This record gives sequence, C-alpha cells and structure tokens, in this order.
Amino acid sequence: MKKMFLPGFLLVALVLVSACATDKEYNAKPNVLLLYMDDLRPQLGCYDNTQALSPNIDALASNGITFTNAYCNVAVCGASRASMLTGMRPTKNRFRNYNTFVQEDTPEAITLPQLFKNNGYTTISNGKIYHHLDDRISDWDEVWRPYAFEKNPEGLAPTDWWQSLWRDYMLPENIEVYKTTDRGPAFESADVNDTAYIDGLMTQKVIRDLVKLKKEDKPFFLTAGFISPHLPFNAPSHHWDKYSRDSIQQPYNNFIPENAPLLSISQSNELRQYTSIPPKGEQVSDSTAISLIHGYYATVSYVDVLIGHILSKLKELELDKNTIVILVSDHGYNLQEHTQWAKWTSHRTSMQVPLIISSPFLKHKHITDALVELVDIYPTLAELCGLPVPENQLEGASLLQILNGKDLKGKDHVFINNANAYTVKTSKYCYTEFINPKNDKTIARTLYDHQSDPDENVNVAEDIAYKEVVVHMHGILHTAYEKNVYGK
Repeated sequence: MKKMFLPGFLLVALVLVSACATDKEYNAKPNVLLLYMDDLRPQLGCYDNTQALSPNIDALASNGITFTNAYCNVAVCGASRASMLTGMRPTKNRFRNYNTFVQEDTPEAITLPQLFKNNGYTTISNGKIYHHLDDRISDWDEVWRPYAFEKNPEGLAPTDWWQSLWRDYMLPENIEVYKTTDRGPAFESADVNDTAYIDGLMTQKVIRDLVKLKKEDKPFFLTAGFISPHLPFNAPSHHWDKYSRDSIQQPYNNFIPENAPLLSISQSNELRQYTSIPPKGEQVSDSTAISLIHGYYATVSYVDVLIGHILSKLKELELDKNTIVILVSDHGYNLQEHTQWAKWTSHRTSMQVPLIISSPFLKHKHITDALVELVDIYPTLAELCGLPVPENQLEGASLLQILNGKDLKGKDHVFINNANAYTVKTSKYCYTEFINPKNDKTIARTLYDHQSDPDENVNVAEDIAYKEVVVHMHGILHTAYEKNVYGK
C-alpha cells in the first residue's frame, strides 16, 4: 500500500478545520454556574416561606425547577461537600466531619469538577467549594478565595492565611478581638457597602470571570461559593434594616421533642465558639436568640442581592442562553428549633436543603416534591452536559426525568449520616438509629412522622402503633445502606 503525503498547505487547512470543529463542539456544550451556599435552609419565598427576603433566588426558582424535598447526605460542611462533589455517600469510614479532605478519604475518585475539566471545560473554584482551600487543587484550572493568595505579614501558606481571616469582621473592635483570640461575636451589622465583606469580593470575581469566559471558546464550570449565611452572621447594616426586630420570633418548638433520646439533641458547639455565648449546657438569652435569627435573615438577604448581580451579568452577556444554573446548600441549619443551633443533627432542620436547577434547555418550570439527595447532583449535571460518568463510583441517580416533568415521586428513600447517627428518610417518615461505633449496636432511635408531625416534635419510635414502620425502616437501613452503616 502506498503512503499518501499531503502538501503542507493542505495539512494546515485540515488542522484548522479540525480546530474549528472542536470549537463548535465546545460551544454546543452547556456551561454550568454553581451557586453553592453554606448553611442555607429552605426558608425562602420560593419555598412558601416569607420570613427571609430572597427576591433574586425566588426569581431564579421561577425560571427553573425547585425541589422541596431535597436532603443532604451529611449535615456538616466538609463531609457534605465531599459527598456531593464525588457523588458518594458517607460511610462509617469516610466523610465523617467538617474537616474532611476528599484527597484523603477518596483519592481515586473522579470528582465533579475533575470530570468537567477532563472533558474540555474551564473549571474555576471561587469561594468555598471544597471545605479546604488546598483540597484537590488539580481539579480546577483556577482556585480563588478573597485574600487567600495575597502576600501576608506572617508569611503563611494560603490555606493558613485564609483560616485566620474567614470570619471577616468589619468593625474595629471585632477585628481586634478576632486577631487576639481567634474568636469574635456571633453577628455583626456594619455600615459598609456590599463589596466590603468576603462574599461581596467573591461576587466581583465571579462577574469578572463571566466577562473573561464569554470571550473564550471553551465551555465553563464556574462556581460561586458563598460563606453566608454561615456563622458569624455578618452583613452590611442595610440588610439588617430590611427586617424589623419586633417581627423576629423564636421558633415555637424551642423544646426537646417528646420521647427524644438526649444524645439526639445537639449542644450547639459551633455557636459556643463565639464571644458572649454561654457555655455548653446553657441556653442563650431570648435577646441573643432574636439577634442571631435576625442576623441569619440579614445574611440570607445579603447573599440574595449578590446572586442577583451575578445572574444579571449572566443575562447581560447572553450567557444565560447556554448556562445551567444550580443553587444548592451543603446542609440546613437549626435556629433554636428543639433548643438547637447550627447543624450536624438528625433533625429535618439540619438535613433539608434548598435545591434549584435552571436550564435554558428544559421545557418545564415547576415545583416538585420528589424525594432527592445531594449525591444526585453529580449524575444530573453530567447527563445534562452529555459527559460520561466514572464507572462504579456514583451512588446517586440523575434527576433528568424529574426535571422534564416525567417523575413526580422521586426516590423511595434517601440516606443521611451524622456522626454515629444513621438516617433513612422516606416521603412519610424519618428514621434514625444511633449506633455505637465500637460494637455496631443500636443504643437509641428516633422515628418522626412527617405527615402528622412535620416539625418533629414527638419521637414515635417506641410507640406500638408504629412498630411495623420501625421494622420496615430498620430493614432498609441495614440492607440498602449496609456498607454505609458498617463501613464495608
């Protein structure tokens, strides 16, 4: 067989044609904008809850699909983010707490940003995506957090420098306390503009990225990882002013649920790291509770405005025509329900999350009660963008049928693990077993009937009327999720 030799100019022409084809292929792929929230509960207007003012998030929801029955797989920052971004549920031996590193627990996993990067996407991590700044850096073309990579007087590494800054106080007296004690107040209202705090700076970076990415030929996986509404509840004072203090109320169920085992009640250790908060075992004063709730709402409204700026720029650049936008939180949050603050409990307030997906390629815009979990996000985005998923890794399921309005039910059950508490959630019930890690024996359990008791005020696990339900839920936990419970 004779070999064929092409003249140089023809060879160059073929290369150019190939390159053009590649560019067209890239441009045909959807972009992804991930709005990743920290500690946001579904207490928003689009969830029929008018306590927190969130018009921009509500507008995003009206243009997409809103999930009212979405749950995290573990209600603490680091572990939840690791679980969602690997598509793998927590187990007895992995994704255990806030200090989780993906690169340590699952070094062989192909993460969600890595999948996009491997398939020709520009991947940019802005703000808090992985819990740790230096976790899986190679998954991204760029990793950025405000101040982290600036020269600092101590000569610290970016991760260590960030750890000394992230609470981000503006008032001089609070800055001094934070500097000298590594603590500070649990909330702050400062007369500053929206770009003063870290989330405002991060928003400006995301907007600059959109302008830059508009000029590129490659599709992008761009993130905006907001700190708020995480403690401390710091926000410009004009967002605090959106709420009258007299309108702020403590939850009606600021009591331990009837028949609940004491080990199911959090001691709110995260909150107790801040100044003027009483030690473990004591309740905060009513006045402090009102200020904390007020601060939480203020930070929600603050981030809502920032999200509005990002979405406006997306539309201005006409990138909205080819960009999937997803808004999600790593977990929920307790605002004194059942005497608890913060997260990492097995109560619904810790585990339920807002989830909104908006895509120009979906015909349906609706609200769905389908039961879903955060490990479903990885396969969903992969399918929406036509990317091959890694074999034998993902434990979630694509939500595309739900997004297309063809599945109204969702899953029969989802799994959540918080420390030594293992939970199965169905559409009707939430069942948790507290298991001794040394001998795998169940030492306590709770069952909440979400049809008759959605706020989980009465534990019916030992009620004879629910005996068959307990047996059924126990069976699901120890069969469908055996490897998660026992680490096998």
